[in-house]
Amino acid sequence: MDHFLYRDGALHAEDVPITEIAAQVGAPFYVYSTATLTRHYQLFDDALEGTDHLVCYAMKANSNLAVVKLLASLGAGMDVVSGGEYRRAVAAGVPGDKIVFSGVGKTREEMALALKGGIRQFNVESEPEMERLSEVAMSLGVVAPITVRVNPDVDAKTHEKIATGKSENKFGIPISRAREVYAHAASLPGLKVIGIDVHIGSQLVDLEPYELAYKKVAELTEVLRADGHEIARLDLGGGLGIPYERSNTAPPLPMDYGALVKRTVGHLDCEIEIEPGRLIAGNAGILVSEVIYVKEGEDRKFLIIDAAMNDLIRPAMYGAHHDIVPVIEPEPGSEPAKYDIVGPVCESGDTFAKHRTMPAVSEGDLIAFRSAGAYGAVMASEYNSRPLIPEVLVDGDQFAVIRARPTFDEMLNRDTIPPWM
Repeated sequence: MDHFLYRDGALHAEDVPITEIAAQVGAPFYVYSTATLTRHYQLFDDALEGTDHLVCYAMKANSNLAVVKLLASLGAGMDVVSGGEYRRAVAAGVPGDKIVFSGVGKTREEMALALKGGIRQFNVESEPEMERLSEVAMSLGVVAPITVRVNPDVDAKTHEKIATGKSENKFGIPISRAREVYAHAASLPGLKVIGIDVHIGSQLVDLEPYELAYKKVAELTEVLRADGHEIARLDLGGGLGIPYERSNTAPPLPMDYGALVKRTVGHLDCEIEIEPGRLIAGNAGILVSEVIYVKEGEDRKFLIIDAAMNDLIRPAMYGAHHDIVPVIEPEPGSEPAKYDIVGPVCESGDTFAKHRTMPAVSEGDLIAFRSAGAYGAVMASEYNSRPLIPEVLVDGDQFAVIRARPTFDEMLNRDTIPPWM
């Protein structure tokens, strides 16, 4: 569910017409719904009701400060994967004891940043990393709380580029080596083992992979406790998918996921952490673009729009689908049209959809890409010297620009010409 609906013939974000935002901000732009973000966070929190838990929003999905601050105000913790995301979380007012630091390539500088500023835990992914973290912690006179990310060798049945739980993936340590790795961690003076971490992938549309992984984690918990380790916390990752195509069967609901968590690990008396990102932010955002031209090709029509692959890279990178709709609601009974929907970047890869049937649109019309709130703006670039596009947050009948479009002067001034030129 989202809060982008047609009203009085025009698409609205909550109570604000998209056309009103476009008139003030200019296309293309992202717009996010406060009501949708709030609702989707609450679904996860409610799903784990009755357990000791913390929902840690995966900031990599959408790290705008306003989005992070909103979710933090609802009680969310944060899952960060870089020093930059850690700084964003702190800037948004998130306390250190609600920030989890994940990722395979943490640097000494990032470790020190989090240890000085406060951290809930590091999700450690390798033995070299835990050794380095111990050294950094000792140099600062502190002890770093850690979980070890185990790779359960479970196929998440998702896109190969976002699967993380198979033995061939770069993430975590093989679950078969967990006992010796935990023994090593316990021997390092700068670390304190507090739990287990697992994350098997993103955009999962089936609960079975979770069940297989979590059962392995439950068995490992008992084994590690028998070895003398304190396993008080289980970080179960995120990855629950969203329905990018409205015609498809809906992915599992957070309530069903919560029931699975309770069924598989609820008996262990551990604090539970989960790290949803896409399901919280994905359907909470749309990308709005204007049609520049309708071009007649040899055997097809091209809809050439002012958004490009640098603004929303998911279709070019993953072959991902986004429903695309006109901002002005089509008249009942109007004939649909079929388009290749493309951007202005000088690459054939700058294609959002091929042979897409949708209501007919004309030059100057606005269209909206649904389910663009996650992995949209955060993955954008200035390729072809195209400015990053604005982000807008709507709350009821009000809206605000939460990231402005940079001017070309601002972009140019970031470059420096050497004195000898």
